Amino acid sequence: MKNYIVEDEWNIIESGFDPHLNKISESIFSIGNGLMGQRANFEESYSGDTLQGNYVAGIYYPDKTRVGWWKNGYPEYFAKVLNAANWIGIGIKIGETILDLNKCEIIDFKRVLNMKEGYLERSFVISLEGNRQVSVVAKRFCSIVDDETGAISYAITLLNFDDELTITPFIDGDVQNQDANYDEKFWDELYHEVHDQSAFLGLCTKKTNFEVCTGMQFDIQTEKGQAIPVSRKITKEKYVANEVKIRVQKEEKLTIYKYAANLSSENYPKELLLATCHTMLQEVADKGFDKMLAEQAAAWAKKWEESDIVIEGDVAAQQAIRFNIFQLNQTYTGEDARLNIGPKGFTGEKYGGSTYWDTEAYCVPFYLATASPEITKNLLIYRYKHLAKAIENAEKLGFNNGAALYPMVTMNGEECHNEWEITFEEIHRNGAIAFAIYNYIRYTGDKDYLITYGLEVLVAISRFWSQRVNWSADKKQYVMLGVTGPNEYENNVNNNWYTSTIATWCMKYTLESLDYVRIQSPESFMELTERIRFDEFKETTEWKSIIQNMYYPKDDNLGIFLQQDGYLDKEQVLVKDLNLSDRPINQKWSWDRILRSVFIKQADVLQGIYLLEDQFDEDTIRRNFDFYEPRTVHESSLSPCVHAILAAKLGDEQRAYDFYLQTSRLDLDDYNNDTDDGLHITSMAGTWMSVVEGFAGMRIKDDQLYFHPFLPVRWQSFSFNIIFRGSVLNVKIGHDGVHLENKSVTPLTVCIFDKAFEVNQYANLYVANSDSKSEIQI
Repeated sequence: MKNYIVEDEWNIIESGFDPHLNKISESIFSIGNGLMGQRANFEESYSGDTLQGNYVAGIYYPDKTRVGWWKNGYPEYFAKVLNAANWIGIGIKIGETILDLNKCEIIDFKRVLNMKEGYLERSFVISLEGNRQVSVVAKRFCSIVDDETGAISYAITLLNFDDELTITPFIDGDVQNQDANYDEKFWDELYHEVHDQSAFLGLCTKKTNFEVCTGMQFDIQTEKGQAIPVSRKITKEKYVANEVKIRVQKEEKLTIYKYAANLSSENYPKELLLATCHTMLQEVADKGFDKMLAEQAAAWAKKWEESDIVIEGDVAAQQAIRFNIFQLNQTYTGEDARLNIGPKGFTGEKYGGSTYWDTEAYCVPFYLATASPEITKNLLIYRYKHLAKAIENAEKLGFNNGAALYPMVTMNGEECHNEWEITFEEIHRNGAIAFAIYNYIRYTGDKDYLITYGLEVLVAISRFWSQRVNWSADKKQYVMLGVTGPNEYENNVNNNWYTSTIATWCMKYTLESLDYVRIQSPESFMELTERIRFDEFKETTEWKSIIQNMYYPKDDNLGIFLQQDGYLDKEQVLVKDLNLSDRPINQKWSWDRILRSVFIKQADVLQGIYLLEDQFDEDTIRRNFDFYEPRTVHESSLSPCVHAILAAKLGDEQRAYDFYLQTSRLDLDDYNNDTDDGLHITSMAGTWMSVVEGFAGMRIKDDQLYFHPFLPVRWQSFSFNIIFRGSVLNVKIGHDGVHLENKSVTPLTVCIFDKAFEVNQYANLYVANSDSKSEIQI
């Protein structure tokens, strides 16, 4: 665990430069706008340890799978978001010395991510040979207003000497993914152009033939308003640049403004990419850096109005939740149903930038409550459009009759994960897809989604589950063999409780959905059942039999559900008994030792209890939580938030708070030594859940919002906005009770401590703490 980020409510601050932490900081200080993202690499040269990263949404490469041997059903490739052309580059040469923070004395260094206004600022003072001191202040952002562009202001001052500066703004397309399986470069050059103050580079991906045009335009100004000398145009393979030489006096600030655009063939006809890039660059350059930055601040102010969580009295907690919300909002905007949310977003290469089940299980609640319902609906439609591929994926594994197995990892609906114990066995991901449909409808009330999209997906998933189980003559029950649950520290197990539980839940929900669509839209029901050749009597009878006769491992003496058969055969050692030198075990132990241990990456049983909470009484939840929590090492980023929510429900305030800090500061403090290759974007939505569903106790029951809140002892209050069925509700929890404000014209019934209150349009409501009987409505 690192602890070098300065605590601040609205800023992420790194004071001083440690090259050993640089790749971690490159992740933490990443910026993006939903269509492109950029790690916090330096504009000038840096010869130290770095992970160059600029990513363009929807652009990927099918990197050939690298395995020791092949198995039937194995995907042929692993899809990867590509490290695209470096648009931020500005080479700086002072006299004959190249500016490189790895090769000079750093006197002062500060890096600030301004989350309130959406930009990254870096300032430093260095000393070159002969005590020549140089100051730089660099500011940049990916615009969320002109969302295919970015802008940079790079101000350099020679503090105690005169010299000639050689300034080289460039675009470098000769880049490579560090995780390339065969050290292959994935881009070919199509064209380039270099003009006096601009340059353009067109690249095409191998195999997939995506085209991206990256353009730059720049302006250089001194305090005297000096005009730019004629630049020298530079071109080489996949590289374009302009070189400008300027004589600068001591203490005279020189500022380079650089504007860039990344346009892809996903959004424009290929033949128009270059011309459109020209036009777009000119438009943002005409605005100028200051106006673009002002627009950026205004746009972020609106985003914060929708999704901010305000915590009073705990700066570390406040900084952390805003960091998570900031990264979520700059990763995914929801306007394009072709896009999804990679576990690392636009901050690194790990997980390939592909879509996992994380989106449905963790991100959907955040977007449901903080954005238009259409945003979440687009996430669901993304999966609907991939249904045919999901059916193909199941067919490759031997399933038939329209059974669908959604991929563990995908860009286009095809499975592209290449670890057999996950690719073939971590099939609980199907349950997350189905639960997201249920969650969307439960929250929005849009049951018609079942008619247009949802039911077809649910039937295909239930067909898969019905073929994946088999009847055990010994147990006289249905069993689920050879699976891997969310806890990836146990592979190829029999009767994983979570997988079996979510499977039967899916079939129950499909049966309910069939009844609804049959009654509400008979014509749609008939069209669908005929198209997918659904034998209603035969298939529903089979599903009901599986539901009634499913085997779930449990231990009656302990009163708990078992992770899977044989879990208690393991040596029951607790996490507290581990030496710190053994943590994290996924970096210190052999895989064989991990698989034989009792330790849990993330608790399958608690995941199921969290999703299906209403099926279990509090004593059952407590027994399972108290058993599994001490055995969980939380080496999955998705784990601590679930524990925080359940601990809050059980009134375990200290552990709820501790888990909140762990999930919210997972990347800021590098808890698991894995932030250097990117942030954990999808688990950041779990951080939001740990506050809203954990401390505020928000639930949806019977088409109403329920809150059962408590205030962590370190906090004076916390508040947030919730969008629910046309209403915008501000919720503030303080020591005295709950304050509600309906900020919309739509009245809303809200249950606080299980008592219903009507919050009229633009009305305020105060509800005292649960131990008080007084209520005041204003």
